[in-house]
Formats: sequence, structure tokens, C-alpha cells
Amino acid sequence: MEQLIEDFSLGLFFWQTLLFIGLVLLLRKFAWKPILNMVNEREEGIKNALAAAEDAKKEMQNVTADSEKLLKEARAEREAMLKEAREIKDKLIADSKEQAKVEGDKMIKQAQAAIESEKKAAVADIKSQVANLSVDIAEKVIKEQLSDKSKQLKLVDDLLGDIKLN
Repeated sequence: MEQLIEDFSLGLFFWQTLLFIGLVLLLRKFAWKPILNMVNEREEGIKNALAAAEDAKKEMQNVTADSEKLLKEARAEREAMLKEAREIKDKLIADSKEQAKVEGDKMIKQAQAAIESEKKAAVADIKSQVANLSVDIAEKVIKEQLSDKSKQLKLVDDLLGDIKLN
């Protein structure tokens, strides 16, 4: 350090100081301002990126809240649709049971009517057969009674007596 003080030159110091100040001025004009501008732009870019990230975060929270709301609405709508489907199913089953009962009652009535009709037809057929049998029996009895002339006269007298009474 002592040697520096002994070798000190005022002229050299002046020119070094002048060159240093010139260099600082040149750097200020051509390097310092662009560097500061770039640093400020970078700082603004970072601030904008942070603001955009914050906005994105808020937007994401809103989207999440909206999606949860939509999910709840979808679940509620699904439950309502399932409830409506169950009600429709129950109504269809009840309607089907009622219709089956009505159809069953109708078929029973038709069967009863058919049975009654068959019964009447059978009774009419039996009456017809009984009448035919009665006529056949009467014919045979009359033939038997009319085979003799005296029996014929007696039958005619009896019939004439019946007619007078009526």
C-alpha cells in the first residue's frame, strides 16, 4: 500500500477519474437505461403473471364452485327423474292390476253368460227330447189303445167329455 502512495500520479488519477465518469455516463446512457427498462419490464411481466395466476386461481375456484353446483343440480335432477320413474312404474303396475281385474271380471261375466246360455240351450234340448219322448210314448200308448175298436170308441167319448168340461 505504501508503494501505491509513493507511485501516485495526479495526471494519471485525473485521466482515470475522467475516463471512469465518461464510462459511467456512457453506461448510463446506453446500458443502464436499457438494463433498467428490461428489469422494469421483467418486473411488470412478473407482476402481470402473478396477477394472471391469481385471476386464474379465482376463476378456477369459481369454476369449481360452478361445477359443484352443477353436480348438485344434476344429482337433484337425477333423484327427481328416478322418483318420477318410480311413480310412473307404480302407476303402471296399479293400472295393469286394475285392468287385469276388470278384464278378469269381464271374462268371468262372459263365462257365466255363456254357461247360462248353454244351460238354457241344454234345458231347451232336454225339454225338446222329453216332448219327443212323450209324443213317442203317447203314440205307442194310443196305438195300443186304438188297436181295438171298443177302445177307440171309449177314447173318443172320453175326449168329447173332456172338451165339454173345458
